[in-house]
Amino acid sequence: MIGLISATAAGAAARDRLAAAWPDRTRVYEGPVGEAVRSAFAECEQLVCFLATGATVRLLAPLLADKAADPGVVCVDEGGRFAVSLVGGHGGGANELAREVGGLLGAEPVVTTATDVVGLTGLDTLGLPCEGAVAAVSRALLDGEPVALDAESTWPLPPLPVSPRGSYAIRLTDRDVEPGEREVLLRPPSLVVGVGASKGAPVDEVLGLIEETLREAGLSPRSVAELATVDAKSKEPGILGAAERLGVPVVTYSAEELAAVEVPNPSAAPLVAVGTPSVAEAAALLGGGELLVPKRKSDASPAMATCAVVRRAGRGRLAVVGLGPGARDLLTPRATAELRRASVLVGLDQYVDQIRDLLRPGTRVLESGLGAEEERARTAVEQARLGHAVALIGSGDAGVYAMASPALAEASDDIEVIGVPGVTAALAAAAILGAPLGHDHVSISLSDLHTPWEVIERRVRAAAEADLVVTFYNPRSRGRDWQLPRALGILAEHRAPTTPVGVVRNASRPDGSSRVTTLTGLDPASVDMMTVVTVGNTATRTVAGRMVTPRGYRWQNGPGEQPEETR
Repeated sequence: MIGLISATAAGAAARDRLAAAWPDRTRVYEGPVGEAVRSAFAECEQLVCFLATGATVRLLAPLLADKAADPGVVCVDEGGRFAVSLVGGHGGGANELAREVGGLLGAEPVVTTATDVVGLTGLDTLGLPCEGAVAAVSRALLDGEPVALDAESTWPLPPLPVSPRGSYAIRLTDRDVEPGEREVLLRPPSLVVGVGASKGAPVDEVLGLIEETLREAGLSPRSVAELATVDAKSKEPGILGAAERLGVPVVTYSAEELAAVEVPNPSAAPLVAVGTPSVAEAAALLGGGELLVPKRKSDASPAMATCAVVRRAGRGRLAVVGLGPGARDLLTPRATAELRRASVLVGLDQYVDQIRDLLRPGTRVLESGLGAEEERARTAVEQARLGHAVALIGSGDAGVYAMASPALAEASDDIEVIGVPGVTAALAAAAILGAPLGHDHVSISLSDLHTPWEVIERRVRAAAEADLVVTFYNPRSRGRDWQLPRALGILAEHRAPTTPVGVVRNASRPDGSSRVTTLTGLDPASVDMMTVVTVGNTATRTVAGRMVTPRGYRWQNGPGEQPEETR
């Protein structure tokens, strides 16, 4: 919950805007400001104070205890010009909150955390438990000193500017070790503990068995990702209580699923009780991985709990990112976040150049030239399979005549895939032309490099006969100069010579151009591969120089009738 505190009418107005926008995330604290701040600090995960920073600092000072546990605090000035991340930039999430508040109120977010300012990934923002010399290692990264990454397993980390060797180190490990003087330990959620329990097994017995097992195996409890068991034990208090104390979820599987898992220590007892010869080992192994600790029982007499421990490899992450048509302000915030999240970027060299300044230090860039689409797709999937966080970029929307299709044809369920939509060339061109896509429409690529012309022609003819607005991608190149005239000729068999046609080159870019002509007025020689051609249907008209396709055909019945509003 985010506590909102204000002292003046101007502050209250901005406060109420925030409360109205986030009704489920915020709570307004009324009354004397000092008392409101104290109450919100004790009850909320974050605070937004519509006060002067000096006043806010004085009110917060007696309350601050531990930066790892204190709420994140953002301070907004009376004029609503700035949203200052004041306390808990990383641990309390104040940096991100300042950006969110700024975006909502039109204020400039002010973030002074050193790693954020220079674009470095903060070690305490990786989403993994960390311990050790966080401040010292972060300072070394900021100062450009060599920091080594000792990863005992590959994990999809964000980019870090690390070196093969260094006097400082970041160590990724699930083993129960102490950090060195100049070392940060990162704890990946790589351990799955399978648990079996008799009815009524005490929480202390289940938890004690898990902790003792991990300790004797030299494994860190902070790397436990989940407790796994059979469906029949999904409400067993001892298992639920142990999971709660460890701060991890309980994942359950059916007896049939567990019975199909080959385990080293099957037993008749669970087969009789819940229908599978193994619970602890099978539940831990079901998602794959290496069995580190075979089934063992608790020391109680009679033993009421069993557990087994499996280490799972990091699951690689592939984000397929659409960069939009080229203008920076048409690159979505989600796309920007994924570019900054990736430790490996794969893309066409000219697209990489468009967004190189957005990449964090330490990002590994794998770029190639035109014509290597399938190679880039394979490279991106291979890097994700190695356990990295990968971004594969394409122009427009990566799923429209771009990189998503070849990449997902290569990818299997052994990696996580995230699709990030982008503004397509067709949409960017349509916005420039007016509203040509107001009714049913279709996009067709005229490139016959991968699709036989006979198939393309059949699709163009079908679109012509169906009276669809048509957007042509890849309309003409030096080696393909006859396809566009042929396609336009097919459309002309079903549409009037005066049918509006929009021609947009380099939509949204500084050297972009556009014009509206007609089906017979278009000179195909004026079109190239950087152009999108949009041909209207029989209802499309030109209004004030803009293409307009009515939402419904009722416009044709008379000037007094209006179309339905766009939903």
